[in-house]
Amino acid sequence: MAGEIPDLVAQERAGTGKGAARAARRAGMVPGVVYGGDAEPLSIQIPFNDLLKKLRAGRFLATLWNLKVEGHEDVRVICRGVQRDVVKDLPTHLDLMRLRRTSRVNLHIPVEFINEDKAPGLKKGGVLTVVRADVDLNVLAGDIPDHITVDLEGLNIGDTITISSVTLPEGVKPVIERDFVIANITAPSGLRSAEDEAEGEGEEEGGEE
Repeated sequence: MAGEIPDLVAQERAGTGKGAARAARRAGMVPGVVYGGDAEPLSIQIPFNDLLKKLRAGRFLATLWNLKVEGHEDVRVICRGVQRDVVKDLPTHLDLMRLRRTSRVNLHIPVEFINEDKAPGLKKGGVLTVVRADVDLNVLAGDIPDHITVDLEGLNIGDTITISSVTLPEGVKPVIERDFVIANITAPSGLRSAEDEAEGEGEEEGGEE
């Protein structure tokens, strides 16, 4: 079930404090610290360009990372904060938290749709409108699902898929408590236009009476 966890490669940083952090930045690195997990905090640094690329890709703070630091065992971490330059909005420091396999964490999990060929609404020309391509779920760090599955079999035009109608893997629960919409099947644009025109004509006829 658990998907492949992306690597976050860092180096151990010599020294602590503002002086060491400034030295790391001058060397083209972003200083950071790894804490938690019943271990001593570890000062690290990550190449600026590598971190910036990952930040711009999105979901950095919602992704579980496999932290690789030479001389240390790989450890699963999640970012708990990225400090940025107030003028340039570029990363200047990051905080990473170690996670045990039994730790629970909120992550964005992709949604996969199946059985589109068995949905009468789609066969009639309806359109699958995806409201959420991924869902914010609370999961175990040691058992992260690759995706959640939405079965479209039997769905018609006008049907809505909410989180309560999806069978989630064991131990997985939504972060948002309300029953939010994931997708719906809408009428094709041509059909909607024809219906709108018919409604408009009906209103005009009614106005002449």
